[in-house]
Amino acid sequence: MKLGYTIVYVPDVAASLNFFEKAFGLLNKFVHESGTYGELNTGETTLSFASHELGDMNFPGGHVHAHSSAQPLGFEIALVTANVPLAHSKAMAAGAKELAAPITKPWGQVVSYVRCPDGILVELCTPIGAYSEY
Repeated sequence: MKLGYTIVYVPDVAASLNFFEKAFGLLNKFVHESGTYGELNTGETTLSFASHELGDMNFPGGHVHAHSSAQPLGFEIALVTANVPLAHSKAMAAGAKELAAPITKPWGQVVSYVRCPDGILVELCTPIGAYSEY
């Protein structure tokens, strides 16, 4: 068993893809002609977005819309970078909201948290075990 992909249900797939490109430099890998599904080129594991309408088809009982939740949902997407402060400021400039400014954790990892316009919680972090001073 291995993790193949993560799908996040969002109000506007194109807007989420565009935000992740602008904020984090992740390029589109695939967009379905319907516009209800798209993938980012993130390495071995794919990060995908699907429309809430597609989610409604998959989950007849409905699902929580992250963008309309007052608090971030209880999961995050972690993006690893050598320069968390720069990535953090770039995400903020692209429209993310700061949840926690960059800080060096006791084990040496630099970590920050932002919330994307579509409600996704993103952790920006240096690789575990790699100390990065800012």
